[in-house]
Amino acid sequence: MENLSYPVGKFSFDPDSTPQKRAAWIREIAELPARLSAAVDGLSDSQLDTPYRAGGWTVRQVVHHLADSQMNAFLRFKLGLTENEPRIAAFDQNAWARTVDGMKSAVGPSLAIIQGVHGRWAELLSSLVPADFARTYVHPERGPEPLERTLQLYAWHGRHHLAHITSLRERKVWR
Repeated sequence: MENLSYPVGKFSFDPDSTPQKRAAWIREIAELPARLSAAVDGLSDSQLDTPYRAGGWTVRQVVHHLADSQMNAFLRFKLGLTENEPRIAAFDQNAWARTVDGMKSAVGPSLAIIQGVHGRWAELLSSLVPADFARTYVHPERGPEPLERTLQLYAWHGRHHLAHITSLRERKVWR
């Protein structure tokens, strides 16, 4: 049976990072906007308002969540690079997904946000040296977070939510 909650598996940190692996994760971040746009292309409002699983977010909420989350991740990266162990704010992703913009807004603005944020983020990531990925920020619930983990997490995060949408399209045979 397909795992509808974690269609690409749960996140697992790879402690054996290499420049080649980092390049692949950066490529995933760079490619997410086009892949996400293609995944929602042609979906009707009714389809966008379909949950990817029972009790899960709708496709629309997933797209808006990606914009919200990836913006936060980009800012965390910038803070981690420019400040000494900055304390970042956590956010309640479920509460954000239930706001009116998360539930009702057109997905176009969030796709544009993702395109812009990921374009800048991928350029920034490509300019970093290995020591930069060892820099940290402090998460209020998890403590110090190295940028290496953040890179891996958000490459996975995009893949994870993209699979929610694409697997729903496949199950529903939406062309």
